[in-house]
Amino acid sequence: MKEVYVVYWSGTGNTAAMAEAVGEGIAAGGAAAKVISVSDVTPSALKDAECFALGCPSMGAEQLEESEMEPFVAEVEKFASGRKIGLFGSYGWGDGEWMREWTSRMERAGAEIIGGEGIIANDAPDEEALDALKKLGMELAG
Repeated sequence: MKEVYVVYWSGTGNTAAMAEAVGEGIAAGGAAAKVISVSDVTPSALKDAECFALGCPSMGAEQLEESEMEPFVAEVEKFASGRKIGLFGSYGWGDGEWMREWTSRMERAGAEIIGGEGIIANDAPDEEALDALKKLGMELAG
């Protein structure tokens, strides 16, 4: 059975809830979901994966969390070319600039972003966001 990683960082639980929804979609799509906090995995776990998802909320001035997620993403950039990646995260302010930048960054590294842009939720994900996340998971499973 195909295994799809969903690696995330969450401060308030909103992005963790989003990660779980992606995992539900992966399972519904017939694959095994490995939903895991970025602190419990190394980038090398994703090196052989054809697809995976990454989640991080907007922090500070609309940027990725700096101590764990940013270094993880910097390593993933080195082998992202040719991979299908789903991006997601929550925010409490701003307009999603961090996600647009993250999407562009991964595309410059040669990745295909599933859905064309990451899925964002203002604070806790609502039903529309949860549905989009489950759909993302199903696409990753396929």
